[in-house]
Amino acid sequence: MTATSIEKVNGHAPGFDAVALAKAEAIRTEAAAKAEAARIEAAGKADAERTLAAEQAEKDRIANERAAMRLEKEKADHKAYLAKKAAEAAKSQADKEKAEKADADQEAAEAQLLAEQERSERWWKWGARGIYAVGLIIAAPVQFMHFWDRERPFLIAAPALLEGLALVLAFGAAWAVAHRRDVAPYRVGIMISAAIAAAINLHGGMTKPEIGFNAGLIGAIASLGGPIVLMAYEHGIAQKADGIPSWRERRAAERKAAEEKKAREKAQRDKRDAEHAATAAKQLAEARTKDEQQRRDGDRKKHHPDVWEVADALRSARGSQFVTEQIWAEAWLLVTGCKTVGLTLEMEAQARAQRARAKSATEVPIIGDFSLVDSQKGPRAKKDPNTPDGRRNNGGTPPVRRPGQTIPNHPLARAQARVEQTTEKDSQ
Repeated sequence: MTATSIEKVNGHAPGFDAVALAKAEAIRTEAAAKAEAARIEAAGKADAERTLAAEQAEKDRIANERAAMRLEKEKADHKAYLAKKAAEAAKSQADKEKAEKADADQEAAEAQLLAEQERSERWWKWGARGIYAVGLIIAAPVQFMHFWDRERPFLIAAPALLEGLALVLAFGAAWAVAHRRDVAPYRVGIMISAAIAAAINLHGGMTKPEIGFNAGLIGAIASLGGPIVLMAYEHGIAQKADGIPSWRERRAAERKAAEEKKAREKAQRDKRDAEHAATAAKQLAEARTKDEQQRRDGDRKKHHPDVWEVADALRSARGSQFVTEQIWAEAWLLVTGCKTVGLTLEMEAQARAQRARAKSATEVPIIGDFSLVDSQKGPRAKKDPNTPDGRRNNGGTPPVRRPGQTIPNHPLARAQARVEQTTEKDSQ
């Protein structure tokens, strides 16, 4: 078999073009890299979308759980609110029933007290009248026997006059009580009438044997006892009508007034003690403030006499009692030119110099193994093991590097390189 050879192609002899092959290989490599980058980007986007979907699902699940928890909490709060309202209603009803029961008990106690008062007043009323009637029954016969005279039969009406006088005056005292009039004259008249009747009964018992001393004595007692008891009853009625307190009520009121007086005196003593304590605390605080001001003034006068002269002048001009912090700050600014009290221009200059040195020390490149030059030598990007090596397919010739393809070094790195070069030259 005879081999066929092509002598010319398109008028030129065929040959091997390495540059064209390298360009073609570079194009294929670039296309493969772009395809791989697109695949990686698509995979990354898919992973990102799956991640975002998973995160969104997790967020939705958490939001649903939070909404469910919030709903449960609102339900629990509503139940607690209803329970609280029910408890408050039950408590209000119980308090109302308790108050009604207390009012009913108080009304029952007042009714019982009123009934007892009416009963005792009724017994006292009829008892006093009964005693008066019994005394009249005893005293009247003694007076009839004393005044009986056949020659002067009209004297038989004398007992009715004497005993009736006291009775009518007692009725007058009752009228005075009911109509809020002065009852004292009626009581005086009752006692005078009763005393006259008693004296007559006693005299008759002592002078007339037919009456006897015992009858005269008991008649005198009866003439005095009945009006006295009736007058005591009317006196109590008058005090009740006039609103005059009884002895027991007066004693309770006096006891209460004494307790209130003691409470007021104790409150006044406590108030005075509190005022004295406050005054003492205020005086102590003022003394401490004065001592602290004196210490501060002496210290400032000793260590800053020039500032103190200006501050004292400002204090005198403004009529201030002592040099305040504001006056001292103004005087410090006027003398030193610094707004911050305690700092001078020398201190600020030194501080600025130190800050400048610190800034220079932190920003100057470091000489040595850990210099900023090494920071420009970043780690190489790892290639995919399946990525073809262009140098093997183009005969080992690396691709040509063009100007501008390499990132320039940092200015600090260049400065560091110059410093290292200078150091190496000096060492040589």
